[in-house]
Amino acid sequence: MTTFKKLFAAMMLAASTQAFAIPTLSVNAVPSPVVSGGKVDLAVNISDITDLYGYQFTLSFDAALLKASGVKEGAFLSGAGTTFSDGGTIDNATGTISFVFNTLVGAGPGASGSGELGLFSFDTFGNGNAALTFSDVLFLDANLNEIAVAADGGSVQVVPEPGSFLLIGIGLVAAGVVRRRQQAARH
Repeated sequence: MTTFKKLFAAMMLAASTQAFAIPTLSVNAVPSPVVSGGKVDLAVNISDITDLYGYQFTLSFDAALLKASGVKEGAFLSGAGTTFSDGGTIDNATGTISFVFNTLVGAGPGASGSGELGLFSFDTFGNGNAALTFSDVLFLDANLNEIAVAADGGSVQVVPEPGSFLLIGIGLVAAGVVRRRQQAARH
C-alpha cells in the first residue's frame, strides 16, 4: 500500500470515528482568590453528561484553610424531575464532606448536559492554596448503570486581607526611615 493510500485511510477512519466527551466533575470557587477571614462558595459542576439519574461523592478540602459551613442542592438534577438528596456529613477536623448524594425519584430519563450539582459554603482563615479533591465518586444513569466520570479537583487560593499588606508596608517604610536616620547620624 502506498503512503498516500495509508494516509487517506487513516484520515477516513479518523473522520468516521465519533468523539465522545467524558463527563467531568469539577469545582469553581467564587470569589477567587478569597480574602482570609471571608467566605467562599464552591460550585460543584458536571459537564457533558447524558441520562444522569443519581450520584454520590465525597469532597475533601484543606482543613487548615477552610471550614465548611453549608451545602445546598444544585439545580442541574432537579431540572429533570423530583429529587431526593443529602448534603453529606461535614467533618471540619478531617476536611471532608462525606457521601454527598442526589437522585431522581420515580421512572423516567435522567438529566443530560452540564450544570451545577451542589453549592458548598466555606469560611476561610490562614493563607495559601486549599486543595480540593473528590473520592467515592459514583454516577448512575436511569437504568442504574454506572457512568464513567472524570473527577477534576481544584483549589481555593486564600490571601491575606489588604489591611495586613498595609501594615507590612508601613513597617517597611518605618524601618527605612529609622535606617536612614541611623546612617545620617554616622556621617
